[in-house]
Amino acid sequence: MSTVKVYNQEGKEVSELKLNEAVFGLPLNADLVHQVVRVALANQRQVLASTKGRSEVSGGGRKPWRQKGTGRARHGSIRSPLWRHGGVTFGPTSEKNFKLKINKKMAKKALLAALSGKAKDGELVVFDELKISVPKTKEMAKIMANFPQIKNGLLVLSGKNEDVKKAGRNLPNLSVINMENLNILDVLRYKYLILTKEGIENLNKKYAAIK
Repeated sequence: MSTVKVYNQEGKEVSELKLNEAVFGLPLNADLVHQVVRVALANQRQVLASTKGRSEVSGGGRKPWRQKGTGRARHGSIRSPLWRHGGVTFGPTSEKNFKLKINKKMAKKALLAALSGKAKDGELVVFDELKISVPKTKEMAKIMANFPQIKNGLLVLSGKNEDVKKAGRNLPNLSVINMENLNILDVLRYKYLILTKEGIENLNKKYAAIK
């Protein structure tokens, strides 16, 4: 069973913590991680491109000229796709759906594989506890200054620690989320994953039973 060092807020090592192999000891499954990331990115995608068909474009309520006798080609509406400012044929619409689905068990296993990768690569930082006196950025900056190796990190909070969340949200090298919002995209986006001992215990309770 692998272990991880536990630090206090001053950056000093205070103990070691054994990691649950069911959560932090999974082998890398690159195909599964790629599949889950692809689904997550697709589900975040917004529909930006949208065009109007000939029935949606304003104007064109009458026939531009009579059918015969003018010497010109026959037309029924100036909003035909053949005309300038006319409707678009087979263009993108706001009804397009990019959503994809994936099995919940697969998504959880991919997340655990990502967590395991952080532990194996030495990119998991564990605090014994995390408390600040006032919810100010400079208080959190003092703590992070004790860990100069963390150039960009994801701090995962257990419970509603609003003071720490407010103090850390303005730091350029730190992103703060709650445990219930932990997702594979954020785990992979940031180099270091920062947890407390309580957070490790919560992860064990939530995911250790997954086969």
